[in-house]
Amino acid sequence: MPRTPVHAPVHAPTHAPTHAHVIGAGLAGLSAALVLAGAGWRVSLLDASPAAGGRCRSYFDRTLGCRIDNGNHLLLSGNRATFGYLDAIGARDTIAMPEEPAFPFLDLASGARWVLRPNRGRLPWWILARRRRVPGTRLSDYLRLHGLRRPDPEATVAQVLAAGALFDRLLGPLAVAALNTPSDAGSAALLWAVVAETLVLGGAACCPGVPREGLSESFVDPALARLRAAGAEIQLGRRVAALGIADGRVRRLETPDGSVPVAEGEVVVLAVPAPVAADLLPGLLVPDEFQAIVNLHYRTEAPRGADRFVGLIGGSAEWVFVKRGVVSVTVSAANRLADEPAESLAARVWPEARHALGLSGPLPAWRVVKERRATFAATPAQERRRPGPRTGLRNLVLAGDWTATGLPATIEGAIRSGRAAFDCVQSSDRP
Repeated sequence: MPRTPVHAPVHAPTHAPTHAHVIGAGLAGLSAALVLAGAGWRVSLLDASPAAGGRCRSYFDRTLGCRIDNGNHLLLSGNRATFGYLDAIGARDTIAMPEEPAFPFLDLASGARWVLRPNRGRLPWWILARRRRVPGTRLSDYLRLHGLRRPDPEATVAQVLAAGALFDRLLGPLAVAALNTPSDAGSAALLWAVVAETLVLGGAACCPGVPREGLSESFVDPALARLRAAGAEIQLGRRVAALGIADGRVRRLETPDGSVPVAEGEVVVLAVPAPVAADLLPGLLVPDEFQAIVNLHYRTEAPRGADRFVGLIGGSAEWVFVKRGVVSVTVSAANRLADEPAESLAARVWPEARHALGLSGPLPAWRVVKERRATFAATPAQERRRPGPRTGLRNLVLAGDWTATGLPATIEGAIRSGRAAFDCVQSSDRP
């Protein structure tokens, strides 16, 4: 894998910066807008939603009477682009992260609990220590991980990794969480891309982090403040319905409020979801199969001293997160649950969360959030449909976790795509 780009200070470009229109204020759009503004470009940021952040944001839920995150995200210290982004907006301290990597798990079927503790160095001696590794595994199980290294691009996770305790209690759940795709369909190459930048580099790249307050407080609000301080024009709630294209370039952005001209020398960064990009650019090849994520939020306080998160094995959900006044549960690769009534889901998952955290009492107030098209399906076939940042138009580039980032649809991939779009714009042969 190439070195992950970070949001380091940008040197002055070889050509005079001008105006960049960034369409989409999710993390990919925010990432692109920040590096463009930092390089001296005048930035206009537009998004159809009244709130920035896309799938990575917080909001006040009236049913629960508190702020919740739209979804749950576990960062790893090896996510260099993500922490570069946080540094650029002055928000690294908003992420709670332990000094040593530790991943608590609960097997719901047997009741067994354990904590996975990789050592910080790259030599993985932790697999020799029973108290650090997955229960029921042996050294030989971990040696089979070599089969994941640079696999056939057409191979799935289940085809490459052997069944057994290590797969059931770690690698399978890790694959589902990272790819948001079942293991029998998920791309082994994309899983390797994640593992190569985290677990392979040792525990120092695996420390887990979560926002202290919320996703918006960490990723969105500081980014918007930094953009406004740089003079960016931010227009939320303004949808770009069509692109006016002529002579091989974008000439206009058509919105319900009127047409926005795109002058000579100006560029457009299209950082919208894949289906929206395909509508705006007919003929653009994009991923067209998707996987859902279901998040369940329960209005309750976790016991004092509870872990910030717990991985669940053998249940409906994969992760339980402890937040202020809320216990939040994530179900990945959740197409199978997309049509199940919210009441049924909340009642079925609550005992799992209660068991994980040692809670008691009846079902509390809850909110179920279903993202039916949360990410593209991370299969080998869909991987082939991911475009790079360049398009056939001279002044239009793409950004988004669905573009060819080399990673599955993650925060790291989204932020990386914004920098890739910037690099494309800044290159001497820019569109």
